Amino acid sequence: MRRLPYLTVRIMLLALLLVGGAIAQDTYPSKPVRMIVPYPPGGVGDTTARMLTPKWIEQLGQQIVVENRPGAASNIGVDAVAKAAPDGYTIGFFDSAFVVNPSLYAKLPFDPVADFAPVMVVARGPMVLVVNPNTPANSVNELIAMAKAKPGAMSYASAGSGTAIHLAAELLKTATGTQIVHVPYKGAGPAVLGVVAGEVPMMFGLPGTVRGQISAGKLRALAITGERRFAGMPDVPTFAEAGFRGVDASLILILAAPARTPKPIIDKLYDTLQKTVTTPEVRNRLLEVALVVIGADPQQSAKLLHDERELWARVVKASGARVE
Repeated sequence: MRRLPYLTVRIMLLALLLVGGAIAQDTYPSKPVRMIVPYPPGGVGDTTARMLTPKWIEQLGQQIVVENRPGAASNIGVDAVAKAAPDGYTIGFFDSAFVVNPSLYAKLPFDPVADFAPVMVVARGPMVLVVNPNTPANSVNELIAMAKAKPGAMSYASAGSGTAIHLAAELLKTATGTQIVHVPYKGAGPAVLGVVAGEVPMMFGLPGTVRGQISAGKLRALAITGERRFAGMPDVPTFAEAGFRGVDASLILILAAPARTPKPIIDKLYDTLQKTVTTPEVRNRLLEVALVVIGADPQQSAKLLHDERELWARVVKASGARVE
């Protein structure tokens, strides 16, 4: 039998790949898509995922089943996505722990870069610094002055070591050269109650978590992260307005697929989700929980995730936080 020239074989293989990709895009999805959320029901990640799915289902033309897989600071659910078949039928909806944990944990069961294909950085949410109303400080500058006057005497609450609101406070410490003691609680809710009760004078929190207590006069907001003031709390200045430009911590929400998921499938996921998050209904619902749509494409998302990992690596190193 006459052997085909090497170049001819390569051209034939390339043609088959292109045809296969087109078929994958045309037929995907042909069954329900499982979206793993590595947190328990009721949290920001879970609530946002379920907020997106009704409109996204309309765009995708197939059911999206949200599956909560909490544990190990989200690593159990993230690992499940990393090890899933790269066929577009298992995807993950992650938050900032996805970019923090690589620096926080000495060892992870997955590679945070090589094992994932970013689809979209969906949204970003600011964090607000709040204090107990009995705390004398009425501004960030006054609070920092108090902390510098008595190094180590002031403390802050968090939802636990390594959480976004823990590391936001560590970023504040690094940016201001202050010594403030970390008091971890078992979750954001208990931490808020601890500050309300005066057990700890201050903490960072997501607006949706602390806004009710602020409105009731049980907490006082001093500043919020982000480039501009949050529309839902227009009277709260940004850290940049207060003169602290290095305090830019925020919560991000990410959609990712297993590595080696075909590009046509990634594109289909991105395109349909982009159409979802840009609808006024979904955008407004996200704003209600203090989330601003980013909608970054896969390439932009990869860059954003790289930058976030670099930021939190510096913060984790400065804080000395570590989880074995």
